Amino acid sequence: MNLGVEIAGVSLKNPVTTGSGTFGSGEEYSEFVDLSSLGAVTTKGVANVPWPGNPTPRVAETYGGMLNAVGLQNPGVDVMIKRDLPFLKEAGATVIVNVCGKTTEDYLEVVERLSDQPADLLEINVSCPNVKEGGIAFGQDPKALYEITKAVKAKAKQPIIMKLSPNVTDIKEMAKAAEAAGSDALSLINTLTGMKIDIEKRDFLLANKTGGLSGPAIKPVAVRMVYEVCSTVKIPVIGMGGILTAEDALEFIMAGAAAVAVGTANFTDPCATVKVIEGIKSYMERHNIEDIRELIGCVK
Repeated sequence: MNLGVEIAGVSLKNPVTTGSGTFGSGEEYSEFVDLSSLGAVTTKGVANVPWPGNPTPRVAETYGGMLNAVGLQNPGVDVMIKRDLPFLKEAGATVIVNVCGKTTEDYLEVVERLSDQPADLLEINVSCPNVKEGGIAFGQDPKALYEITKAVKAKAKQPIIMKLSPNVTDIKEMAKAAEAAGSDALSLINTLTGMKIDIEKRDFLLANKTGGLSGPAIKPVAVRMVYEVCSTVKIPVIGMGGILTAEDALEFIMAGAAAVAVGTANFTDPCATVKVIEGIKSYMERHNIEDIRELIGCVK
């Protein structure tokens, strides 16, 4: 039975990776999960300098998910190069490094620093506010997305995956812009913008007012967007958004995703990724499917 897939020339032993920001650098989960057994480990977003993140409170539970306004707190790319990447390589993991920034120059600096590092793929988080353009996220304007994709592609030594924001009118337009600018793959969806109000305090529950909604509540939206994008572009797609079980993952795969990322589920069950992989195997055995590729995009 073959569970192996390929993303932009990089072979993954199975189609399951981790959602950025939900698995740290992998080290804290390594006592629960054999990192080499995953298709890949996707790291928390890393910037050119350390980011302190947003003020607290910055996480809130919601029906079927959670809101987070952590603000991409991270220790910076130098710490990742010194501490995290050697650990992941020693553990035998295929590594996808998630990159964030506030300006195009920020992204390019990180990408250049990673050029000779043991990162297999770079996932570019374009849901960050573009400080030079009044704070609108790079991933919410097709022209801005095209420009940053083109700039990153010109500098990157590894294949790049543009991570698309769902907070747009037409996700297909964004996907086409990233593909036209040279992106090697796409990942989607990032979190949906949400809000929660504390009615006793009569105030916003998150210090940031809004946060990113993730978890099972967003899965139907995510599956629809992944299907639309897979029907529009020719490059591979990594699907994510509310995957808790193998059944959830298979919905994304049948919609066209070549791989999937398990995110928020890691907070409730640190072994969620392994259970999803085992569940996909069981499904394939039950249905006499020899190759995972038979399932990719089988729903038209």
